Amino acid sequence: MTEPTTRRTPSGRPLTDEDLDRIATEVEEKDYDVEALKSRRRGRPPMGSGPADVVPVRIDPELRAAIEARAVANHTTTSEIIREALRRFLDVA
Repeated sequence: MTEPTTRRTPSGRPLTDEDLDRIATEVEEKDYDVEALKSRRRGRPPMGSGPADVVPVRIDPELRAAIEARAVANHTTTSEIIREALRRFLDVA
């Protein structure tokens, strides 16, 4: 016999039977567009014409520090700094 699945909230709190009943009532009372909910995409948005690849690369500590400093100064991520540097170096949009 299989164990019942414990459903949890995004914060990790287990949902009680009362919680599930309340949610079911809410769904029945509101006019949810089920097809719109099903079609919602999850995950990261696409970055270009297709799925992005992860490319591992080794960099020295000084270069890493410079990338991180630029990311902080530009209020962005180290990944975005590296992508922008490659675009400029390769003259790619």
